Amino acid sequence: MKQKSNIEMNKKIYLASRSPRRAEILSQLGLGFEVLPADIDESVLAMELPDAYVLRLAKEKALACLSYVEEKVLPMLPILAADTTVALHDEASNTWRILGKPEHEQDAAAMLKSMSGQTHYVHTAVALVTKPLLSTPAIFSLLSSTQVEFADLSDAQISAYVASAEPMDKAGAYGIQGLASTFIKRIHGSYSGVMGLPIFETSQLLQQAGIDLL
Repeated sequence: MKQKSNIEMNKKIYLASRSPRRAEILSQLGLGFEVLPADIDESVLAMELPDAYVLRLAKEKALACLSYVEEKVLPMLPILAADTTVALHDEASNTWRILGKPEHEQDAAAMLKSMSGQTHYVHTAVALVTKPLLSTPAIFSLLSSTQVEFADLSDAQISAYVASAEPMDKAGAYGIQGLASTFIKRIHGSYSGVMGLPIFETSQLLQQAGIDLL
């Protein structure tokens, strides 16, 4: 039986997310990981901007996962967490509307209708927590922001997409890698960030933890 090299042994982390899309991206990068819970209150604070919101949640998820690791006395590994939100600017009031995961089909349809023919932002924050033996935790974070332009959507298109059930577990009620890709005229930024885990920013954080993906 072939023994794993030290490099392979070091390429393992905890993923503080149950997102299958984030797990898929990490697997494609050849990174070993174990999914652990990171349940937090995801309510938006008063006057909180979308980018600050996702950065706060990503850090809180990573720290919640660290508490779980310590409580269960698990081996200490770097902890990666991420949070994604869709933000739509209301020019009339000069405010941002944060679009999280839809609560029901009507909510999903309303979100999609509000984005029809508009440009919105997808913010994904990534946070990494490390805790060397007998040291205080160190937390690092980066933000990926991408502009996404939707085509004009008909009521029939929205109804058919909602009926597919694809929108129901996704921020902004759509997935760029699925059927909604036909709605997108163009993006400016990170495709993987819109999926939920920006590869460039993630690799930068992993390097800070001594994990080089190449």
